[in-house]
Amino acid sequence: MKRKNKRAQEEMVGFALIMIVVAVILLVFLGFSLNQPQKELVESYEAESFIQAVLQYTTDCRDLGNLEYLSIKKLIFNCNSEKKCLDEKEACEVLNSVLIDVLEESWDVGINEPIKGYKLNITVNEMEMLSVEKGNVTSNYKGAMQDFVKSENSFEVYFTAYY
Repeated sequence: MKRKNKRAQEEMVGFALIMIVVAVILLVFLGFSLNQPQKELVESYEAESFIQAVLQYTTDCRDLGNLEYLSIKKLIFNCNSEKKCLDEKEACEVLNSVLIDVLEESWDVGINEPIKGYKLNITVNEMEMLSVEKGNVTSNYKGAMQDFVKSENSFEVYFTAYY
């Protein structure tokens, strides 16, 4: 009888050791999974792609010369030249309103949102032409810049998303 009790105690100790080993292995895996770097809310390629897409966006402003609908990029050129659209609206006014609409549709901003704010600047020869911003500026951000030249004027479009 003593021998059976001793054997049962040995089996209980073995079972306890197996449980401890399994628990340690689970803790190690849990530690590795928690130490993985968090994915950024906004990646650099997203900001770059956004600028590229915005520059190609077609507006409702028609050019006086050839009656084509202008992209935002061409509208920037017309705004710099102080031209008007076919419907007599100022190119800069149309550019500003279209950019606000595109930004609000593309980026949800708010306290309870992942994106806390954004800023879009357009400069010509290092002078600010247009700036659109919404939300809060934080220390965490991703941004991108696109530059192009036309008629000896250097244009730069900067976009920054704050999270």
